[in-house]
Amino acid sequence: MTIFRRAVAAISAACVLGTSLPVMAQPAPAPSLITTEEATAASVQQRVGELLARADVRDALAARGVDAAQVEARVAALTDSEARLLAEKLDRLPAGSSDVLGILFAVFIILLITDLLGLTKVFPFTRPAK
Repeated sequence: MTIFRRAVAAISAACVLGTSLPVMAQPAPAPSLITTEEATAASVQQRVGELLARADVRDALAARGVDAAQVEARVAALTDSEARLLAEKLDRLPAGSSDVLGILFAVFIILLITDLLGLTKVFPFTRPAK
């Protein structure tokens, strides 16, 4: 029975940890055929423009002492190679803001399951299954 409990706890832990991994953003498909240079330059400027239009991004820039108008002017002055590099970096960023909350939740669930199975005694409000 102990082997079964440990197997269930291990499988549960793997499932919970597997669902809390960060998700990578995928670029949107192009609606029509255009050259790579046009797509890169236009999409970078459009994506940065959309990011700068968000209130939370403007607040974060202001908190760091950066003027949004300066950022827009610098993005407009990017060369094609710089725009391509910026687009690659934007595509590699995780879609979520932070996975700390997911990890804490996963640890809580794992400890709760192991408490219920009687493998640990962390929480006083649980009763182990006998």
